[in-house]
Amino acid sequence: LFNETHVRDLLKDYDRDSGDSYYRAVLQNLFFGTLNTEIEKRQFSKKGSSGHRNFSRYRYEDQMRDPDTLLALFAQTPFINGGLFDCLDSFKAPRDGGYRIDCFSDKDYEKLSIPNRLFFDDSRGLIPLLTHYKFTVEENTPIEQEVALDPELLGKVFENLLAAYNPETGATVRKQTGSYYTPRAIVDYMVEEALVATLAGQVPPTDGDTELRKEELRYLFDYAQVCDDASEWFSDDETDGIVRAISELKILDPAVGSGAFPMGVLHKLTLALRRLDPDNSRWEQLQQDRAGKRAQAAFKISNQQERDVELAEISDTFERYRDSDFGRKLYLIRSSIFGVDIQPVACQIAKLRFFISLAIEQEPDGAADNFGIKPLPNLETRFVAANTLIALQLSEALPLLQDDTVQQLLEEIEGIRGKHFLANNRQQKLDLEDQEDECRGRLKEELEIQRTKWMKNRKQEIKHKVDQLPNPEHREQLREVEQKKYEGRKKEFDSGFKDAHKIASWKPYDQNASADWFDSEWMFGINDGFDIVIGNPPYVRQEKIKELKPTLKDRYDCYTGTADLYVYFYERGFQMLRNNGVLTYISSNKYFRSAYGKKLRDFLARHATVSQLIDFGDAPVFTSIAYPSIITASKAHAQGNHLRALNWEPGPSIDEFGTVFQMKGFTMPQNALTADGWRLASPTVLNLLEKLRNAGKPLDEYVEGRFYSGIKTGLNKAFVVDRTTRDRLIAEHPSSSEVLKPFLRGQDVKRWQVNFAEQYLIKIESSENRVHPWSSQSLGEAEEIFANTYPAIHAHFEPFRAQL
Repeated sequence: LFNETHVRDLLKDYDRDSGDSYYRAVLQNLFFGTLNTEIEKRQFSKKGSSGHRNFSRYRYEDQMRDPDTLLALFAQTPFINGGLFDCLDSFKAPRDGGYRIDCFSDKDYEKLSIPNRLFFDDSRGLIPLLTHYKFTVEENTPIEQEVALDPELLGKVFENLLAAYNPETGATVRKQTGSYYTPRAIVDYMVEEALVATLAGQVPPTDGDTELRKEELRYLFDYAQVCDDASEWFSDDETDGIVRAISELKILDPAVGSGAFPMGVLHKLTLALRRLDPDNSRWEQLQQDRAGKRAQAAFKISNQQERDVELAEISDTFERYRDSDFGRKLYLIRSSIFGVDIQPVACQIAKLRFFISLAIEQEPDGAADNFGIKPLPNLETRFVAANTLIALQLSEALPLLQDDTVQQLLEEIEGIRGKHFLANNRQQKLDLEDQEDECRGRLKEELEIQRTKWMKNRKQEIKHKVDQLPNPEHREQLREVEQKKYEGRKKEFDSGFKDAHKIASWKPYDQNASADWFDSEWMFGINDGFDIVIGNPPYVRQEKIKELKPTLKDRYDCYTGTADLYVYFYERGFQMLRNNGVLTYISSNKYFRSAYGKKLRDFLARHATVSQLIDFGDAPVFTSIAYPSIITASKAHAQGNHLRALNWEPGPSIDEFGTVFQMKGFTMPQNALTADGWRLASPTVLNLLEKLRNAGKPLDEYVEGRFYSGIKTGLNKAFVVDRTTRDRLIAEHPSSSEVLKPFLRGQDVKRWQVNFAEQYLIKIESSENRVHPWSSQSLGEAEEIFANTYPAIHAHFEPFRAQL
């Protein structure tokens, strides 16, 4: 299927340069008609009025030279399922409000054209390019050095997709969304520290030595360690406790990107379970117990029957994969790992990584049904496209959702989504989605009934209060007061009802949609908070979120008009944590000392116990974000807390930062992180800095007002030059030396020293200051005077005339 010589034999009139049949006749049929369709149900479309919208049927038979040969190749491929290969076209026709994205259709006018040369061109084709790489399907752990094209590459592909240039705006999508891929070593470190901090608190050692317990857990999570002796580190009770704690974890990445952090969590927890529970006996029993509790809580015969089916499914999974990680990964994904991103493409790539991670745990068996491959789960309810920062505000409308009938419908929808996760054929998935559509329709109707009741009850309350007064004049006065109160409550109720209606309208299976809100209870069924919130919040400058600011202002204590987007992800992260839950983020360190970060610093001082802070300065962690930092903190008030900190110094590779942190990190009191500004330093250095401040004069006292920014030239590439250019301009005309000044950028000012990078600024006073002879002249006269005064500088500016 991927050999052009064979493709020529399979397709009629194959033309590499101008044809487009390969994507349609081969790849679309492979994706939708094969990987997404059970083997016994694969067949060609009948091209009828309904058949052409059945996305599990083969198409384009007329473009195949030998359909039987192609179908024979497809027949060797198992049914995969998992939502990954779902056609993104809607079942409704476009005229009925539907849409076409994949354009998998019998109708000529709806075909998508992707040139054959995109795949097979000798120098630029995708398939010849991939032949240069060595493939591995297992994501390498950070300690492995083998160079291979593994699923982590999807993260880098994702980042580069978002960097695509938009010729209309001159900007990149990545710049708008703030999406940057986090290096694997950093992901691994952050995941491990979050898990260690969480499990050490949930499964404390019997002897009370918490630090030793943390070291034991780090050993358990260390890929480099030979940890077959895990039973020697933990007693049976402790092992039971850790495995149970892992099974109950709830972990969220609020800006999932390509899924690097959730994938890191999956790998670490799978490693720990493999070492603690080699035969999966504990893990299987926990899954069976959980299934039984779900059914018992429902008190329905049908649910008891479904429980029996689920228990049989669990037994089959572990019987088939007793010595495999498949069962470990499957139920970790089902119960513990969640992701949100405002971009549907991010959720798609994250799901792809998880599908691959599950697929590699299965061994094919040619004699078994579906070649012995268990269809993959559906992850639409584990990775959702939504705006994490916008929480629902139900307020007065909350009692509507607590009504018995509404609660029954919500529970029914939650049950459908639970079944959908493991639905293992396309028809079953479609039936469940139809059931949910029907439930959501009834939910909307019931909410409308409750809305009418609410207004009726409020009016009756007013009438009852008014009727208690004997004096007509007093009754009228009270009626006016109560009516104003009612109007205020109704305004709040209407806003809450709008959010309640969003719950009833949200459909997780639409892979093209992104919700403009997020709520973990209604989307994930989690109402008591997450154990861990981890990730890389999007870095978007405040100038780019003007339309979002009014909404953020009403929702966040940390709101400041000049704050960048990542600031709000901190407060939102703490909102979503349970008490003592752990947050670990990598983000810009600008909130350490900036004015817009003051409210965030104060928020963290009041709500967080910080355990680790790492300031990377201008180390190249990301290609386009300067000064990244990592924070690990728990949702608990700090009382006399001390944290571990590090100021990264140039030299070692970023991949070594975990070791460097252990060796060079220092301890400092959290109360040294004041709202006025954070400085990472040992107590000795902090005392010295205090003496310096008391003895000297801070820079900001030399000017009136405050510093808001450095020099703004209007066009740095014209006004900032290197040493070679500076020397040339002076050589061309001595007057150039009058306006060429040594120039320091923020990145040139290091801790305790300045590293002059031989950058020079062409410093010309604004004409408003009227210090130059051309200040009061017309534009043409002014340029002539300037050109005569500084001819070399004038010539230097000439190529930039249009931009200037």
